[in-house]
Amino acid sequence: MTDTLDRKVSQHTNVVFLKLLDSTTMKTACSIMKKHHKEEVIVVDDTNNPIGIVTNQDVLKKIGEAYVNPNNTRLEDVMTFPLVVVKHSDTLQNALKIMQDNALRKLVVIGDDGKIIGMIYHHIIMNLVRQKISSISTRNYSIRAILWNLGTVTQFAGILMLIPSLIATILNETVVATGVFLMSAVLLITGFFLNSYGEKHPLNLQGSAIMILSSFFILVLFGTIPYLYVAPYGEIGIADLFANSFFSSASSFTTAGVTLFSTPEDLPDSFTFYRSFSQFVGGMSFIYLIMTAFYPEKKLMTMRGFISGNIPKLRELFATITIVFFIYTAIIAMLMFYLGERNILDDFSIAMSVLSTGGFMPDSAIVETLTLPEYFVLMVGMILGALPFGLHYAFLRKKFMSVKLTREVGIYFMILVVASLLFIIMTDVSEIDSVFTVIATSTTAGIQIIDLTEIDSAPMILLMILMLIGGCGFSTAGGIKIFRLGQIYQFGRYFKRVKWKNIPSHDRKEIYIALMLLVLFPTAPIPVAYHLSNHGNDFSDSYFESVGAITTAGLGVGIINIDLDPFSKILVSLLMILGRLEIILLVYIFIPKLIS
Repeated sequence: MTDTLDRKVSQHTNVVFLKLLDSTTMKTACSIMKKHHKEEVIVVDDTNNPIGIVTNQDVLKKIGEAYVNPNNTRLEDVMTFPLVVVKHSDTLQNALKIMQDNALRKLVVIGDDGKIIGMIYHHIIMNLVRQKISSISTRNYSIRAILWNLGTVTQFAGILMLIPSLIATILNETVVATGVFLMSAVLLITGFFLNSYGEKHPLNLQGSAIMILSSFFILVLFGTIPYLYVAPYGEIGIADLFANSFFSSASSFTTAGVTLFSTPEDLPDSFTFYRSFSQFVGGMSFIYLIMTAFYPEKKLMTMRGFISGNIPKLRELFATITIVFFIYTAIIAMLMFYLGERNILDDFSIAMSVLSTGGFMPDSAIVETLTLPEYFVLMVGMILGALPFGLHYAFLRKKFMSVKLTREVGIYFMILVVASLLFIIMTDVSEIDSVFTVIATSTTAGIQIIDLTEIDSAPMILLMILMLIGGCGFSTAGGIKIFRLGQIYQFGRYFKRVKWKNIPSHDRKEIYIALMLLVLFPTAPIPVAYHLSNHGNDFSDSYFESVGAITTAGLGVGIINIDLDPFSKILVSLLMILGRLEIILLVYIFIPKLIS
């Protein structure tokens, strides 16, 4: 613990703070605190010397007093004084001691000249302590903890995969039923095996990244079993059969939705359902894994599971996510069944594809028969899939909303509106088809209703930018994500006001990750695009399809198809998996110190 607590306070100081004159009214101060999302304000006198602090608790305490008028009450009337401070050169251990001696949870940080530098918080220090304790205590258990969590994921996937197996049995499509059941059985057996050798224990960041990477490789690899068993590609060699099966499985579980079947209506109905269902499971698994590993703990603490009503643990979190998306699926499928003339199984396949932002369609001509109301239902479904899970949870529980979450959603809708207008102006495509294409691209659902070979380069660049941006954080959408663009914008604000070394370490880490993804997402597809261009394809078209793979949008101009050689299919499959893992997980695994 010595290494952690001996760090300088300046390393973990939040340099963004509020200070107001002691004569400021409580009403004005509350408005400013709300605007800047701050829970405290430092009070200064006319000479700019800090004399006290006002926190949310101080405000609430005073408001509870019947005689207090916020319009007349000034900060000097409610502030805590004298102000307790800590020097920027002091250690975290000294800061923690000062907090304990004075029963405080935050301190004002001053420089050698006595001027205010920022704030240091109790929860920041305690998080560092917990991380250190966790890293020491779990060092010997990391592999067993990964195995246990991996077993939990594979068991859930195995249980869910019994659904398409059961449907195939009911439809008397025994070959499909056998293939999917084999996959489900292998997942369940593997899950129980991993649980028995693992141990329930918290994972550190590197362990979480390894667990997520392993989960998707297991899902994709075992997902090839139904394709190998059903063999829907005709008479082909072993290498082509495995490459096609691996590609189709990767396209499903990563929700990329790139299909090798030009006429999916020729497939058995239950197999079409399985393909959409595997996208659905892949999308839910991604949300579950990312939330488990990276979701802010203070937000997760506000959630309540639908089953126990308590803060959801691993299994209940997955169950909660499953319940939410099954509700959406049923609603969309019923609407499509009511508005259209197709069978209910296809409607459920469509619903699962759009919600998972996957894009598989049960019929190659289905988009040509859609009515205007059905268009709107699909667009709403795709947008729902690209919104953060917290928003869905809040909608169903009427809780769990935050300012940052709604801001991200607002920015996303603004992007959709602006991009739709630009696409309409740039092309001769009808307004409704333009809006549908923009939504399908931005949500990375990739349902393609227009021939992209017939549009100019400018709208193609617009679509490529939309794919790279992607949807909101903690959703089934791919891409860089909206909240990371906000972090890059925050970096611009920091850069103008303070030096990089003075930015809080947590904020530096988030900004660094966002900048890395901003570079890696556009550049990682280049080697695959170069490989495809060496097979006689145009490089710009190859790059567009490679971007579609890594962002899991799946849009293309016809380069990636059934005739592609096996090695190229495996290469594109790995690119889809890399994109689903958001690239950064590999950094967490192999060079964690780079962003620690």
